[in-house]
Amino acid sequence: MKHLFHSLLAVAFVLCAGFQQAVAQQMQFPPLPVDKNVRIGQLDNGLTYYIRHNKLPENRAEFYIAQKVGSILEEPQQRGLAHFLEHMAFNGTKNFPGDDKGLGVIPWCETVGIKFGTNLNAYTSIDETVYNISNAPIDRTGVLDSCLLILHDWSNYILLKDDEIDKERGVIREEWRSRNSGMLRVYTDLLPTIYQGDKYADCMPIGSIDVINNFPYKDIRDYYHKWYRPDLQGIVIVGDIDVDTVEAKLKAVFADVQKPVNPAERTYYPVTDNKEPIVAIGTDKEVDDPSIEIYFKQDATPDSEKNNVGYLASQYMTSMISSMLNARLSELVQSANPPFTRASSYYSDFFVAKTKEAFALSASSKADGIETALKTLLQETERARRFGFTESEYARARANYLQSLESAYNEREKTKHGSYVREYVQNFLNGEPIPGIEAEYAMMNQLAPNIPLQAMNMVMQQLVPDSNQVVIIAGPAKEGLKYPTKEEVINLLKGMKDLDLQAYVDKVSDEPLMKEAPKGGKIISEKEGDIYGSTKLVLSNGVAVYVKKTDFKADEIRMKGTSLGGKSIFPDKDALNFAVMDNVIAVGGLGNFSQVDLTKVLAGKKVSVNAGLGATTENVFGTCSPKDFETMMQLTYLTFTAPRKDAEAFESFKNRMKAQLESAQANPLSSINDSLQKAMYNNHPRVVMMKPEMVDQIDYDRILEMYNDRFKDASDFTFYFVGNIDLETAKPLIAEYLGALPAINRKETFKDTKMDIRKGVYKNEYAKEQQTPTATIVFLYSGKAPYTLKNDILLSFATQVLDMVYTEEVREKEGGTYGVNCYGDLQKYPKEQLMLQIVFQTDPAKKDKLAGIVVDELKKLAAEGPSDVHLQKVKEYMLKKYADNQKENGYWMNNLNDYFYYGMDMTEGYTDIVNSITAKDIQKFVSDLLKQGNEIEVTMTVPNK
Repeated sequence: MKHLFHSLLAVAFVLCAGFQQAVAQQMQFPPLPVDKNVRIGQLDNGLTYYIRHNKLPENRAEFYIAQKVGSILEEPQQRGLAHFLEHMAFNGTKNFPGDDKGLGVIPWCETVGIKFGTNLNAYTSIDETVYNISNAPIDRTGVLDSCLLILHDWSNYILLKDDEIDKERGVIREEWRSRNSGMLRVYTDLLPTIYQGDKYADCMPIGSIDVINNFPYKDIRDYYHKWYRPDLQGIVIVGDIDVDTVEAKLKAVFADVQKPVNPAERTYYPVTDNKEPIVAIGTDKEVDDPSIEIYFKQDATPDSEKNNVGYLASQYMTSMISSMLNARLSELVQSANPPFTRASSYYSDFFVAKTKEAFALSASSKADGIETALKTLLQETERARRFGFTESEYARARANYLQSLESAYNEREKTKHGSYVREYVQNFLNGEPIPGIEAEYAMMNQLAPNIPLQAMNMVMQQLVPDSNQVVIIAGPAKEGLKYPTKEEVINLLKGMKDLDLQAYVDKVSDEPLMKEAPKGGKIISEKEGDIYGSTKLVLSNGVAVYVKKTDFKADEIRMKGTSLGGKSIFPDKDALNFAVMDNVIAVGGLGNFSQVDLTKVLAGKKVSVNAGLGATTENVFGTCSPKDFETMMQLTYLTFTAPRKDAEAFESFKNRMKAQLESAQANPLSSINDSLQKAMYNNHPRVVMMKPEMVDQIDYDRILEMYNDRFKDASDFTFYFVGNIDLETAKPLIAEYLGALPAINRKETFKDTKMDIRKGVYKNEYAKEQQTPTATIVFLYSGKAPYTLKNDILLSFATQVLDMVYTEEVREKEGGTYGVNCYGDLQKYPKEQLMLQIVFQTDPAKKDKLAGIVVDELKKLAAEGPSDVHLQKVKEYMLKKYADNQKENGYWMNNLNDYFYYGMDMTEGYTDIVNSITAKDIQKFVSDLLKQGNEIEVTMTVPNK
């Protein structure tokens, strides 16, 4: 079977204009350039490298090593060891042994502010394994050299000590426990059906728990020495670096990595074609909602044929087809009685295999709607195949594509290191082209307008062949739930061409977003040099505006408007309505436009605006490209003045919400949040724990009434704009639209609704049947604490120290959990309050012991404070993060909001405070919290057998 890229040659004959004529004449596509800003080379040992200088973030760099190996290469007795090996790369290497001879990889990285999990990580998949050191502070002496040395060790010098392997077994077991969801079990069970006779039939990276528990050390060392070798490895380094210097260092560091002798062949295992449809149906008690996936398999484009204009064109065409079909599916999702709760189409790898591609459709349905969802997916696929798409649909999809491309081009001088790293990793692993945004922008702006709709519709026909069809259905194992049989699914597939269908009618309007501009207000005062270098504007209707221009991103302006009041204004009896208000208001659209129509009218624009009701504030949020600033202002005006009631969209919302809530009950973890909320707030009437039977009690008219009350008076709203905003261009638009917002000059603030966290000690342990026995433990400590910048910083110190302590004591020493997560919150309104939450999962047999360790280590921190080593590591990370934040629009937006909401500058003296923090400060901070005696412990475990 031809792969899709080759079939474009046939399409070329029907295209019109220069591009397609050249294709038809030459029967080949011109090659793509390789981005001139990246240096690509290969060492004598076969190691490939990519090195690029990039400006942002300053004084930072990314270091990646990508390996063309994964779980597909394991022998049966090695199932899970590719992933296990990834873990071991952090547990001792030649130059970072993690013993008395020197720090390990993780401890060393933390000394320079590279945080494990955040900046230091890895992943193992079926065909690849990738390690990364991100956001490394290379302005510090020795950091660049040490990061290169870590990559060197990951390449060829992982120690794999016996005792470290045994310790890690427990961590892997707990990762398996936390990830062994109902859906993963179903997929694992169905792989032999989906990939009949193929290597992919048994390839999930987490592997076999029996192997993890019992494999001899030799098995993991065999895999390591066979597959971790330079001819299968790619180094990617992007940052604020000198390319020549880094290249020379890399060559020197990797000089001792030997070229393999008689290496094993790296086989890319094929996927067998199927003439008759493959249908795989699986159920599990803990699958939430039924899901359907339909694949139309295509031969994969060989890597050697990707670096040309034709491949770029094929990607564009499949992207347009998916975009147009997704828009149709989205309309159906928003119908009054939707056939599915979500649905989408895409072109990608076939399920888990990279050696086969597929045009795919997926959907989730309500429990009794599986057959309806499947039929509807097939109907819409056949409708598109038979009748194609319309000119108006294509125009919108193309406009959105070109807008996204233009945004990337505009940001070319502001692109961060990580964006380039991802491109180069994909180039190494999968041969994806890297022409650079300048070349891609120029080519696609010529190519896209010259690929006609007729070509799209021809490709759509090729995407849905009569053979190579695969359907996967997964859902809850629930009594009375009916699934279609394999024979019924096959009959539906074979009957697609006989369906009685009509062509899709695209309902479009040339009506503008606003028929006429509002009668605007005026700017009555302007003050430059306000807080954080902003300019303050006061409008004639009382609206205050702060504008901070930045050059951090070229194509971004962020907006937030906020006013005091929020949910607190409404009585307890409205709790259900204000709990769902944001979502209900959003489904209706704005002005004369439904949500579907609004999406259409905004095609080709980079803009969004949405409203939200918080506990103590009402807010409007927006983001846009500078060229779409007026559209953002229009949407903001309509958000205040013209929320739209849409009874059909509301019915759709209710039906989807019911289905999702009913499905969620199958997941044991759904109960833990409800239990925690009850424990925290003691059944307070304002705490809403949504259940399916509550959905019909939602009052749409009351929600609209409450929403209009919150947004009928803009006189006490403050707006913040941060980004690449030209003040002189923006001022008349701000005056015209924000100045026209309604104002009745009411004076109000929020109310204290007495939603206080339970005082004293409270414990609740309950049992719930689980397919994978798991204990989930949540500790929550609360109390009073002044809302100050220092306390906010101390809370961050405490949670980060605890993360490190628990990683060492609970994860590594005990092998008892995949991770302990600590979270803190310091609150000022409606009253000052501090909260510390600690969460982890483990084997039910170990829960009491590990919970004891967690509490003991917390008490130890309250009694003794952190170690000097932990204290310094946290300081390094916080100071690095603070420096990075200075060039983030979101950071300054939050600072503006905090300054006026809390009346406090969260930046003044920040570095001085961080540097001044002592172990005694943290000890006292945690001790003061624990002394208040407010502790909640909620544990979900399994019944005793």
